[in-house]
Amino acid sequence: MAAEKAEQVLVDQWRDILAVHARTLCEVDRVLHRHGLGASDFEVLDVLAGDAGTDGGCSYRVLEISDRVHLSQSALSRLVARLEKDGLVTRGMCSEDRRGVRVSLTPRGLDLHREVLPLQRAVLARMLPGDPATLDGAPGSVPGDPGRLPPQRGE
Repeated sequence: MAAEKAEQVLVDQWRDILAVHARTLCEVDRVLHRHGLGASDFEVLDVLAGDAGTDGGCSYRVLEISDRVHLSQSALSRLVARLEKDGLVTRGMCSEDRRGVRVSLTPRGLDLHREVLPLQRAVLARMLPGDPATLDGAPGSVPGDPGRLPPQRGE
């Protein structure tokens, strides 16, 4: 009986995590949509901009990006192709491994990232309140707000 209850607590925590993730991702998509981006598009731009100087001069291999944005390599390749078509990134051959592809932000991509970064961060701040280190492990808990899920849209 105790083992079943512990298992149910674990399952409930997992489903709470999935619910928070789904609501947050939907809200990020909604906010970024008016700028022509989705959440995955933003994540790629954010990775590329993370180490970029003011000129956006940093590049990553597609494989390195896929490790950070949690997309399959094929899904990421399609996304990068779309971002390239929109003039937000460029692709080039990797000098270390000619089979690899390097991706860099264009000035337009860097400008768009700077424009939407505060919007994405505001959604995260609203949907994921508190410090993740304070998650207490209680069913339904959210970082910084034990025992309660963040509100759904319209609440």
